[in-house]
Amino acid sequence: MVIIWTIAIMFFIFVIFPGMIILVGDHFKIKNSSREWINTSGIKRFFNFNTLHGYIYLRWQKSYLSFFINKIEPISIKPLRDWWADQYHSKVLTQEQAEQIVVIEENIPHQDLEQVLPYPKAREIILQAPPEITVFECGCRNAREHHCEPTQVCMFIGHPFAKFMHEHHPESSKKITQGEALTLLREEHERGHVHNAWFKNATADRFYVICNCCKCCCGGIEMMNTFGTKMVASSGYVAVVDQSACITCGSCEEICPFEAISMNETAHINWEKCMGCGVCVDQCTQNALSLERDERKGIPLDTRMLQRTVS
Repeated sequence: MVIIWTIAIMFFIFVIFPGMIILVGDHFKIKNSSREWINTSGIKRFFNFNTLHGYIYLRWQKSYLSFFINKIEPISIKPLRDWWADQYHSKVLTQEQAEQIVVIEENIPHQDLEQVLPYPKAREIILQAPPEITVFECGCRNAREHHCEPTQVCMFIGHPFAKFMHEHHPESSKKITQGEALTLLREEHERGHVHNAWFKNATADRFYVICNCCKCCCGGIEMMNTFGTKMVASSGYVAVVDQSACITCGSCEEICPFEAISMNETAHINWEKCMGCGVCVDQCTQNALSLERDERKGIPLDTRMLQRTVS
């Protein structure tokens, strides 16, 4: 009897319960993109928790992020924040790197890119040529009472994420071309927002979105600036000041998303805090700032590596 009950409970946990959530989420008929997500994520023991977690995260992302930012983060303790950073993190992209991703023209092979991305979760990047791109409402900005505009700035890239977000959120997403994606990236860069390539264990340990993050709304940047939680990995570059050109106007200090710049006789870069996003470089009217490669900051995302095909 115990064995029968154990089998019944396991069947409910791993089959019936996940199936009910997906059916309800898809309004009683499983959508093609949901099937593709399950196939992509994997079906260990029928449904594993990461597959289900990923579905919930993508299907109700705005509510998911709003709950974390407004309810969990304010009362969180360091072990919880550190655990969260292990599950959900990003790598800063320079403007050039972000643009190169959205204009890829060749099929991207299924390969281990751990040597390119400096953390073990960020691997097996798969993109199609040209990549399918769906822009979606930013969950972090929508979670704030007073938020930055525009809000439709999160770019889900490649299979199955772009299709999933458009099919499940037709009212708050839209498919965009590579040209439109480049325009969005450039406009957000001009606003002083930083491009982050996000990875999450529940999204099959894969890159799935480029978010254009602002320091006042982004939950990840907030956790880094407020608590020192390592949610964000450096681009592999660091900002450098030409002291002879700096007029100490303070524009770079104000715009820096990571609070890495302070004013003394000239602008001063806090090496530890600088993530190499390059926002300050283009905001400086005196051309007193530049980005320099720094091996101590990790390995940059080499987008040329993404354009290699299987020989």
